[in-house]
Amino acid sequence: MPKNSKVTQREHSSEHVTESVADLLAHEEPVDYKRSVLNVTGETWDKQKEGEEELDAENRPAWNSKLQYILAQIGYSVGLGNVWRFPYLCQKNGGGAYLVPYLVLLIIIGLPLFFLELAVGQRIRRGSIGVWNYICPRLGGIGYASCLVCFFVGLYYNVIIGWSIFYFFKSFQYPLPWSECPIVKNGSVAVVETECERSSATTYFWYRETLDISNSISESGGLNWKMTLCLLVAWSLVGLAMIKGIQSSGKVMYFSSLFPYVVLVCFLVRGLLLRGAVDGIMHMFTPKLDKMLDPQVWREAATQVFFALGLGFGGVIAFSSYNKQDNNCHFDATLVSFINFFTSVLATLVVFAVLGFKANIMNEKCVVENAEKILGYLNTNVLSHDLIPPHVNFSHLTAKDYNEMYRVIMTVKEGHFKELGLDACLLEDELNKSVQGTGLAFIAFTEAMTHFPASPFWSVMFFLMLINLGLGSMIGTMSGITTPIIDTFKVRKEVFTVGCCIFAFVVGLIFVQRSGNYFVTMFDDYSATLPLTVVVILENIAVAWIYGTKKFMQELTEMLGFRPYQFYYYTWKYVSPICMAVLMTASIIQLGVSPPGYSAWIREEAAEKFLFYPTWAMAILISLIILASLPLPLVFILRQFHLVSDGSNALSVTYKKGRMMKDISNLEDNDETRFILSKVPSETPSPMPTHRSYLGPGSNSPMEMSTAPNGRYGSGYLLASTPESEL
Repeated sequence: MPKNSKVTQREHSSEHVTESVADLLAHEEPVDYKRSVLNVTGETWDKQKEGEEELDAENRPAWNSKLQYILAQIGYSVGLGNVWRFPYLCQKNGGGAYLVPYLVLLIIIGLPLFFLELAVGQRIRRGSIGVWNYICPRLGGIGYASCLVCFFVGLYYNVIIGWSIFYFFKSFQYPLPWSECPIVKNGSVAVVETECERSSATTYFWYRETLDISNSISESGGLNWKMTLCLLVAWSLVGLAMIKGIQSSGKVMYFSSLFPYVVLVCFLVRGLLLRGAVDGIMHMFTPKLDKMLDPQVWREAATQVFFALGLGFGGVIAFSSYNKQDNNCHFDATLVSFINFFTSVLATLVVFAVLGFKANIMNEKCVVENAEKILGYLNTNVLSHDLIPPHVNFSHLTAKDYNEMYRVIMTVKEGHFKELGLDACLLEDELNKSVQGTGLAFIAFTEAMTHFPASPFWSVMFFLMLINLGLGSMIGTMSGITTPIIDTFKVRKEVFTVGCCIFAFVVGLIFVQRSGNYFVTMFDDYSATLPLTVVVILENIAVAWIYGTKKFMQELTEMLGFRPYQFYYYTWKYVSPICMAVLMTASIIQLGVSPPGYSAWIREEAAEKFLFYPTWAMAILISLIILASLPLPLVFILRQFHLVSDGSNALSVTYKKGRMMKDISNLEDNDETRFILSKVPSETPSPMPTHRSYLGPGSNSPMEMSTAPNGRYGSGYLLASTPESEL
């Protein structure tokens, strides 16, 4: 051993040495267990394979900047649900009062679990499969379940992007194609399309021109070629954004994450200048405090928090795995969580400013139509002129005047009032018409935009925003598939990404049949909710109860340079698992109470009708839930009974100058403990090296091994007593 090494100096010095193991090893010659007495696995040393492993660890892609990473996380978590799901829930569940349970649950469930996923991804630097294989190999199915759920969600989510692409290109014309009902010729007579006349122009364009929808899920109707082309374009965009990993997707995020905010601010300014916008916003934020006591409101708030942050999908872990070890992921978690919340509030302001304007337009139309009915009744002496207040002017009839006239007629003609067929035409009724999802984006909002000045411009901006919101979320969802698969199976990134997109497009053709919208509804309602809830509960248990909350907090302290608040200790260990278990129970009860069904568009009636799923569709629905959850028990059983290797018999540890490198993607805690530290599981090292003090010749070194047979290896050894010359 070199004379100037710290080990040699220690022998000739009475000073108390406090050098860390990493510093000690930094001055020694590199030792590889495969070429030394430490080789207990019987593996032959493969220099090329070792080089590849080291290269993979050192050359993992990284974000170009912190801003790029934050934008990627924002782009992933802020999606279509912020624009068309959150405003609906806010309106349905008490207006401004709904923000209270949402914010409370965001703090006690959303933020801690989001921080947890960011932390494990950054600490272990692997995708979801590698992360959960490391933390608890028997729960390694969590990673595979996340990949499957990402695949199911990606299948139908990209269809929505395809719909937005179709509307985007249709917006480059004036007037907008959904502003008026089409005229059809019946012989020599031109008449309005019956289906459109009985519904509305925007509704007709959505169901007939865009989807060409069938009457039920059982009627396939063949492929819709327009939607098939749009789906191909959507998958091509995702493939191009993902093909180079974060090198390509990171650059896309600069536009796809920021552009929606530009559009939302423009829409808010424009919306506030519209007549009736204030009515919509006031209606939105008028709190109905009694709703806060309804358990259903809290369940829906928890579900929205859960999906808004993208928990359990693996995208959060994938993005954070490309971070540096000392990145402050606690700051990232807090920032992204609250940006997500404020984006939802901003989108809600925009939606209800526009819907307030639309409600005023529709209310005025209602007043005009009913005033014409009253004039007809006056001319035919069905109603007396004495019933009309003297100040009412039918040529300039206001909503207030009509309501006064309506109440008088209703009082006088109480016995025969229903026969008159008059509507109340209340603004409140229009504002209370709840719309969400595709109904909000492709019907209600598009109808409002037809009344905007320069409507094609606003339509182009709106659907370009939806495309970017969807693309940002799709990049995160696809990263939840590609990153863990590439990390685990070492497949070529470009080939796998292209193959995955082609396969998804082919499978996704089920969503572009004429009955495709019904399959989108099925996948949206059932393919992710229950499996993801189970996944996140197991993630929480794996870290807090199996890996150990204290141990995890200590590793976070080493990684971040400060100790996270005790708040996280209690939420990870107690609050979050209990809340998630309650949410899962409520979701199961909800599935049992509400029979699975969907809203079908009946062409002959020009109206929606609720239908139950047929038997074969129920079989698909149940199969989706089972298939997404299947990896969890399957991997547990296979590894519990040693039917498949969990990687513990292929331990690869290499000592390099100044650090220790090891393949952490497939290690068991106990095997790693037996080989590197001692028999005490709590001393298992973290994925990255930590500094432990060397206390001198008379103390017990952390490198001291048990002399008892080591499980599978069947051989005992004591490193501390090994002569230094042999090392």
